[in-house]
Order: sequence, then C-alpha cells, then structure tokens
Amino acid sequence: MTGNNEPEGVTLQESLANAPKNWGRWGPDDEVGSTNFIDAEAVRSASQTIVSGQVITLGLPIGDPRGEPIYPGRAQSMRYNTQDRGSYVAGKRTPFPGGLEYADDIMIMFLQGSTQVDALAHIWYDETTYNGYSADTTVGGLSRASVLPLANRGIVGRAVLVDIARYRNVDALDRGEEFTLDEMLDAARSQDLTIHPHDVLLVRTGWIPMFYEKGAAEFYRPPFEEPGLLYEPKVAKWFHEQEIVGWGTDTIGNELSVQPETLIRGSALHAALMRNLGVIFIEMLWLEELAKECAADGRYEFFFVCSPLKIHGATGSPVNPIAIR
Repeated sequence: MTGNNEPEGVTLQESLANAPKNWGRWGPDDEVGSTNFIDAEAVRSASQTIVSGQVITLGLPIGDPRGEPIYPGRAQSMRYNTQDRGSYVAGKRTPFPGGLEYADDIMIMFLQGSTQVDALAHIWYDETTYNGYSADTTVGGLSRASVLPLANRGIVGRAVLVDIARYRNVDALDRGEEFTLDEMLDAARSQDLTIHPHDVLLVRTGWIPMFYEKGAAEFYRPPFEEPGLLYEPKVAKWFHEQEIVGWGTDTIGNELSVQPETLIRGSALHAALMRNLGVIFIEMLWLEELAKECAADGRYEFFFVCSPLKIHGATGSPVNPIAIR
C-alpha cells in the first residue's frame, strides 16, 4: 500500500470521523489485533471444514522469470547464487570430505513485494498507528505492532472465499472497478455461503492473473488503478460487528485505488480496518485454483493457515498461505 496526496478539502480523517476502533479492546499492549478472536476452540471448530484433505497454496512465485506484480515504485526481487557447481569447477570452492558439494543463494526483496501479511503498524495517520501507538515507534524499524507478534501467533482458522469475478461472470474486474459491501454479501449468498464471526475473508477479483496473461506493460498502463471494495461507513461497521479476523484479495493493495466519493488514494481500507480495527491484511493472493475447486463442489469455506516469517521490526512478511479443504 502506497499513499498519495489527497485532493484539497477532502481528508481521510473526515471520511473516518465516526469509524469504530478496537484500540484497547485487548489491552494497551496489544500488537496482534483481530487474531485475538481466534482461540483454541475456534481453531478446532475451523478444522471441521476439512472434508477431502485437499491442500491448495495461495502464494505467488518469488523471483519469477516473468516478473512479479508489485506495487509501482517497489523493485523486483533479486535472487543470486553465492555458490553452485560452477564454483567447484572453477576451483573457487573445495568439496567436503567424501566429495560433498552444495549450492547456496541470497535474495534481496521488498518484504511487501509478493504475497504478504502487513504488520498492524504498517500504516498510520494523525501520527498514530494501531492501538494508539505513536508513529515514532516506526523509526528504524517497528518497535510496536510489527509483523513479529503476528508471526509468533500465526493466523489459523476458518476462511471463506467470495468470488466477485465469477458472480459478475467475468474473468477479472477491470482497472479501477469497484464492488460494494452489499454486492459482496449478495455474491456470498449466491454461493450459499455464510460469513461467520471471526472468519478470514478472501475475495477473488481475477486482477493479479492479468499481470501474467497480459504482461507488465498492459497491467501497469497508466493510470494504474486496481479494482476493489468501495469504502462506505457501513464497511467499517460491518467488519467491526462481524469481528472479521483477516481481509485478503488477489490485488496488490487490497484496496480500490481511488475511492470515488472522496478521491482518497489507496488508504481508506488500510486506515479503517487495519489501523482502527486491527484486521489482518493478506495481499497479492493467488486464488485461481482455489476458486475453481470451490466452484466445482460448491464449498467456499476451508481451513486456513498463514504464518509470516519471524522478522524483527518488519512492516510485513512474505507468506505462502494454505487452504485445506
């Protein structure tokens, strides 16, 4: 998620003036937000969604030769061999006793440059992050509400998929195309799906596959505007009342790039849901195989496992979430 200047006279604060907050709900030192809703009983209950034992991974490939669909301004990941068979042939490495040789490599990447979980202090406004922590706690690394507490806890429970693209009978939503909360709930009902309290909610738009199908030039054609959920006050209210644990989509920013009523760019949901409610954002999901399997048997609920890397002070972490059906 990357912010831009807002038009004169329109502020994020005004659009969120009466939005609910979960600050202090789990105490003044909480750093894991809505994952507090998932206790041992919730995990046991979620495991009952497993019918066939089918495992589907939801992460994008990192270091893909075709490139990676990252947010404009971030660099592609870079992976390099530090040694391999060529090192031994060139005499730069000596085999271990018995002739054992090995390859090693290094990767440089944005921690938010692939399928990822955002730390709750990844974004802020009014100089305040989730749970009322000062934005100063982000200097030099996140000392509060980094991704590490989420990684220590893990994100495990019942998840559901709402397939907006299939509901609209299209391969993918177009750039800048919006859907509303009401339409999302209508789509869920059309799938005979009930969204429960404490669910991880995943929405398929079909957007990320367009990067691989149409190429980077077309995908990033200006203006770069992703499809997404229209922010309305009732969105924050619904997420709050429903006690949704996580919000994930197959878009880079989990956001409608430009909210048409306010023209606020790429921040409304992050602010209303992540910063104010502590909802976990899981971005850049690959949902194609999962969507096909769900449509085939009509089951849109599954057991969900997502474990960020334990990176101290990080704003986010690459993940490869797993749906178990």
